[in-house]
Amino acid sequence: MKFRYAMVCSSNQNRSMEAHYLLKRQGFDVSSYGTGAHVKLPGPSLREPNVYDFGTPYKHMFDDLRRKDPELYKRNGILPMLKRNASVKLAPQRWQENAADGCFDVVFTFEEKVFDMVVEDLHSRDHILMKPVLVINLEVKDNHEEAAIGARIALDLCQEIEAVESWEDSIDNIVAAFEAKYPRRLLYSLSFY
Repeated sequence: MKFRYAMVCSSNQNRSMEAHYLLKRQGFDVSSYGTGAHVKLPGPSLREPNVYDFGTPYKHMFDDLRRKDPELYKRNGILPMLKRNASVKLAPQRWQENAADGCFDVVFTFEEKVFDMVVEDLHSRDHILMKPVLVINLEVKDNHEEAAIGARIALDLCQEIEAVESWEDSIDNIVAAFEAKYPRRLLYSLSFY
């Protein structure tokens, strides 16, 4: 694989980690991030989410929720999600604090407000390297089923990007072909490192 990818979602670590998990299994160079202030996972009610700091190991979250209510968190898919996440990496990372770890060729977001945050963050940086980065928003509902579908679609799009010599020259054609194949509209933007 010739490009580096980042998967970015808000704060619950479902969509970006599902895509990270799938792309990693397919041999892609991929990382994942959240953009929220904290990692928020569903709790016993909407008003009672489970909130963790970025950097908290997934295993710690898993053990904490299993201790609180194993049946609830197994039934709503949070424990299996955390188990999957722990198999991919140690802990969630925040885009704003960790994205400087390297330059990505392509950054995927899974909701428009996250796309806007990533684009704004990239545009506000010093563009020292003048290396282009493509930011793509693939809108995906935040549930386990849609995250799995979105990850497969993101994988397909990454394979299309990998198949061209230069995504910079081919992105309009890739997006047009993608939108003809899938009933989804993509947003995309170009920035630089």
